[in-house]
Amino acid sequence: MIIPAIDLKDGHSVRLYQGDYAKQMLVAQVPEEQAKAIDEAGLNALHLVDLDGAKAKHPVNTETVRKIRRNFEGYIELGGGIRTLEDISACLEIGIDRVILGSVAVTDPELVKNALQKFGEEKIAIGIDGTNDKVAVNGWLEKTEVTLEELMKEMEAIGAKYFIVTDTSKDGTLAGPNIDLYRNLKKEFPNAVITASGGISGLADVKKLLFCGVREIIVGKALAAGRVTLEELSEVNRHAR
Repeated sequence: MIIPAIDLKDGHSVRLYQGDYAKQMLVAQVPEEQAKAIDEAGLNALHLVDLDGAKAKHPVNTETVRKIRRNFEGYIELGGGIRTLEDISACLEIGIDRVILGSVAVTDPELVKNALQKFGEEKIAIGIDGTNDKVAVNGWLEKTEVTLEELMKEMEAIGAKYFIVTDTSKDGTLAGPNIDLYRNLKKEFPNAVITASGGISGLADVKKLLFCGVREIIVGKALAAGRVTLEELSEVNRHAR
């Protein structure tokens, strides 16, 4: 499943460079129109991030998310600032298919455990972001000493199945994904569904990830920069299934 990304800031769609809020490019003034174009291209999945929410530690762009949901018929996953069971319930109630829990996986693993028990493994994904094997939290603004592998083991032990793993040193750079990272994680966690995110520059990178066994791939900057088209991604998506 190839999953185009829309990152929301101040109600608009933007792309950041390595998670730096000061280094952004505007992608779309009206994100719901961007979502509609993705839908019409035949890509039936969408990755949404509330950047303002990640920074504020609570959802911010909720009304924009609602508009996107109304304009997109397929699967939508959403992350950014989701910190409570009430936040998760609110996201699911407006039609989000899977909620991404990131920072709370480090700061409040008990909440994640409760969320998995209450909503089920299909409704919860664990977002693990970091570089040099160390996890970053709160919109990547704070680094921790927790390794990616340690966090994945802990989350898998409490029932998590879905993981979105981003190498923050690659994100927004178009420098190519960290293939070795995903290959090693696939070997260490064979039962996990791992989504790759960060650094994808075009179709060649998508195919490399598929070749090493990654079945879910988020594409953001490459689309915004015109390195790949929605139609090309849709064609790869059809052949990969």
